[in-house]
Formats: sequence, C-alpha cells, structure tokens
Amino acid sequence: MQDFLPGPASFSSRTLAEIVRSFPSAAAVLRSHRIDFCCRGDLTLSEAARHSNLILPQIETELAAIAQPASRQMPTMTRDLIDHITERYHETHRRELPGLIDLALKIEAVHGGHQALPAGLSRLLQTMRLELEMHMCKEEHIVFALIKEGEGPLIGSTIEMMMLDHESHGAMLRQLETLTAGCMPPADACRSWHALYAGLRKLIDDLVDHIHLENNILFPRFLNRGLEAASR
Repeated sequence: MQDFLPGPASFSSRTLAEIVRSFPSAAAVLRSHRIDFCCRGDLTLSEAARHSNLILPQIETELAAIAQPASRQMPTMTRDLIDHITERYHETHRRELPGLIDLALKIEAVHGGHQALPAGLSRLLQTMRLELEMHMCKEEHIVFALIKEGEGPLIGSTIEMMMLDHESHGAMLRQLETLTAGCMPPADACRSWHALYAGLRKLIDDLVDHIHLENNILFPRFLNRGLEAASR
C-alpha cells in the first residue's frame, strides 16, 4: 500500500503540532512564513494563518508539495527520545553558543559604527546561554530523570514550568530574528559577520525543533496522565 500524501485542503483544520509531527519536512515551510509551531502548536493552520494575516491556500499548497510520511529515524520510545533531545540539542547548544558569543563580540568591536550592527546582540546571546543552561540542567536532572525512573505522570506541574521557559526562549528567538533582520548580513559584511549569522540561523532552527519535540511530542505524554507508560 502506498503512503497517503495529503492534498492542500487537508491541512487547514490540523494543528501545527500535528502537521510537523506527521510530516517533519513541513517545519521548514512553517518557519518560512514565521509560523510558531513550537510554542503555538495547539493552533490549527487556519487559525495561525488568520492571526498572522497569511494566505492560507498558499501555505497549504506548499505543505502538500513537500509533505512526506514521518521519518522512521526519529526515536518513538520515550527513553530514546530523551537521549536524542539531550545529545542532539542540549549538547549542540552548549557547544555552539560560546563561539557565537565570541563572534558577536568581535563584530561589535570591529564594526562598532556600522549602521547595520545589531545593538546588544552579544548581550542577548549571553542571556540566552545562561537561561538555556539553567533550563537544560533542570530538564536533565529533574524532568528527564524522573521520567526515566517511571515518575513521569507525577511531574505535570514541573513540565508546565519547562513549557513556560520555552515561551521565554521563543520570545528571545523573535528578538534575535528582529535584531539581525532575519539573519541577513549587510552587503558589505565581512566573513566573520557571515559566519555569525549562519551560526545564528542554525541556532534558531535547532532551538525551534528542540522546543517542538518537547512541547508537542515528549511532554504531552505526561501532561495527559495514563496516555503512555512513563517507563518506555
């Protein structure tokens, strides 16, 4: 039997979280339209388009063109998914953010008078690094640890706190996009400036995917008690 590929009209009533969960390649389309599917995943595509004054049929057509069955490489078992999040996202953020901060400081020092210089970029990145590290430590040593010990259904309030942190992270990502004009360097930007913005683009994409996996796939398993065994 062939995998079903949806037509354009089949997306409008589906939530953003469901669309990306079923068709991971849809994430790029939603991001291109500045649709927040990580922190607003409970909205339907129709609602999200209406709130942002977007053209719904155009988005539906783009989604239908790229929609593919969900990747079989993404872990589905809870313990494996936690390990994937920790290794793929937590450790990546820890590894890459210090270098981005150093690049931002360099650009600010060398191009201090440039009209396109994003004021306060290094300070924002330092704040993001601090808040992300605190958040990831809480997840690893409290939330993830309790889930792996079989206590997942008992930590709903803690998970809700993590999701509130995600709201703050999403606000910082929007501020980062605004400061950098969508990570588009000016025409006369040096190589370091280009490298910084390429790294920031990756950081944004990684953090959006990271929040989506937790908000829309991992955490709902334990916010809805009994939906799935915590010992998986």
